[in-house]
Amino acid sequence: MKTGARTLIEALQREGVDTIFGYPGGVVLPIYDELYDSSIRHILVRHEQAAAHAADGYARASGRVGVCLATSGPGACNLVTGIATAYMDSIPVVALTGQVPTALLGNDAFQESDITGITLPVTKHNYLVKDAADIDRVVREAFYIARTGRPGPVLVDLPKDVSTSEVKSTKAVPETVSLRGYQPTYEGHVRQIDKALDLIAGAQRPLVYAGGGVVLSGASAELLEFVETAAVPVTTTLMGLGAVPGDHPLCLGMLGMHGTQSANYAVTECDLLIAVGVRFDDRVTGKIETFAPNAAVIHIDIDPAEIGKNKLVNVPIVGDVKAVLRALLRRMQKRGDTANWVSRINAWKTQFPLSYRNDGHLRPQYVVEQLSDILKGEGIVVSEVGQNQMWTALYYCFKKPRTWITSGGLGTMGYGFPAAIGAHYARPDMPVVDIAGDGSFQMNIQELGTVAQYDIPVKVVVLNNMYLGMVRQWQELFYDRRYSYTELPPVDFVKIANAYGIEGITVTEKDRVREALETALATDGPFVLDFRVEREENVFPMVPAGAAINEMIGVRQQ
Repeated sequence: MKTGARTLIEALQREGVDTIFGYPGGVVLPIYDELYDSSIRHILVRHEQAAAHAADGYARASGRVGVCLATSGPGACNLVTGIATAYMDSIPVVALTGQVPTALLGNDAFQESDITGITLPVTKHNYLVKDAADIDRVVREAFYIARTGRPGPVLVDLPKDVSTSEVKSTKAVPETVSLRGYQPTYEGHVRQIDKALDLIAGAQRPLVYAGGGVVLSGASAELLEFVETAAVPVTTTLMGLGAVPGDHPLCLGMLGMHGTQSANYAVTECDLLIAVGVRFDDRVTGKIETFAPNAAVIHIDIDPAEIGKNKLVNVPIVGDVKAVLRALLRRMQKRGDTANWVSRINAWKTQFPLSYRNDGHLRPQYVVEQLSDILKGEGIVVSEVGQNQMWTALYYCFKKPRTWITSGGLGTMGYGFPAAIGAHYARPDMPVVDIAGDGSFQMNIQELGTVAQYDIPVKVVVLNNMYLGMVRQWQELFYDRRYSYTELPPVDFVKIANAYGIEGITVTEKDRVREALETALATDGPFVLDFRVEREENVFPMVPAGAAINEMIGVRQQ
């Protein structure tokens, strides 16, 4: 005989869970009581949203399922933004929530919320457990669903009486899970692969467009081999950065709204677009009718719902990116002549490099460049959202997968700092740096308490322009500089860090940037760097809303 709470903890241990990010409350006290003597490490965050983001960061950095835990009502609701963030970026997270006793469900009891109903649109699947005997099976299924196929978050809601009731008998937990109606396709269809190879062999201007699916499937090595074997240039989405080394000769960097000129020109002029683990997001395509307008399209993705959703496709291949790329490499017998195309792209890269004003002032791009030069691709870089995110994507050279962690699809401010906490527990052997804006950092700044309590060595680099920077940029460019409620009063982030017992440095001069970064990285424990950058610095290149992606502003024209 054992309680539902004990059954839950043992089920989590069977799934290999070593860390849970959570915040206790009334209806989850039975679970927390079992955690007290458990081998599972629990990290007490200061807000439930941070628990979800930390579980997300853990999953992205490790490739394993991240786990968060919250109480019912407001605690569960506070997870929703983090769950939606994971859902948009296909991140495997299992969210455990407490619930009022089953007899009170639907009675508007104290701290009751219909969290399964609330999260239905932003979870891959969710469960309301009404019988403790089902816990073993539900946990096994939840982890299986979260990590297989196209990954995503799964929520398990546990009423208090289910946690406290004694389990008289449980069904044997199957070694493998088989769910009716859920059978992801992993191997690509051979005929479709052959059609793709025919297009590749006949293309003169092919381009690989790679996204987060490459990272999620662990297919970076296969993608690099394919790119080199076929001699095809590659551009990546925001989520795909690090899938191929940023300094590889065939890599064009990021494409899209804030993509490099060479990448956006290449997409516009290619005759074959090989889309690998992407979903043709609007921030990538711009005006969809003008995206790769003269190209045949091969689309490889494990989710059949994404193929043809936004862009017509000539050769759809449903399957796991890793498996499909391996099949392409095995069956490839010839490739197209891409020498002139590669030469043309290299000319664009030389003619249109990323650039910013070098006038001695402290500019955010310089801070990111210096961090990139110091770490040399050997750390994990997390970002918040907005200008800081785009400057990092453009000016940091990512060389390995799972070293870049950011909220792409949902664009969640406040994501980066707690996600960095999760990344640390996933990869304690690597330095973890959160690049933040002063607006985003303040959304979950209370997690300074978490990093102080556990002495988590996350370094926070605040690119502080005292604005909601990206919104201000749009107001400058498209609203006649009418800065409506985007200016933020100055904040002394170092004093706030000091109040938590954390060291920090405020930097106002360019020639102090590298020394400050090196000091932070050499310091044991957390550290906050407050860089007072040029306030009205903008992110360029930029594609205005509704324009084609080769219609960039703030750059030299082709």
